[in-house]
Amino acid sequence: MNTLTIELPMDGLPSLAELPENFSDEVRFFLALKLFEQGRISSGKAGRLSGMGRVEFLLAASRAGVPVLDLSQDEIDEEFAQ
Repeated sequence: MNTLTIELPMDGLPSLAELPENFSDEVRFFLALKLFEQGRISSGKAGRLSGMGRVEFLLAASRAGVPVLDLSQDEIDEEFAQ
């Protein structure tokens, strides 16, 4: 596995006492979520990046308020007319 290291100023993060134990997992999820939201990566890649399966990622994205489908109104109407 390749690793990407990002240097961040500590004063831009919550205090060490406030950081959850799984902070790196949270960061990976939010990075994957944003890249997915912008259409830069697929849900499958976002799932792998965040350490989840595709379906698990899509459910988590939906809970985070990120739309997981990008359908036009015509496509929605067609889908529900069937």
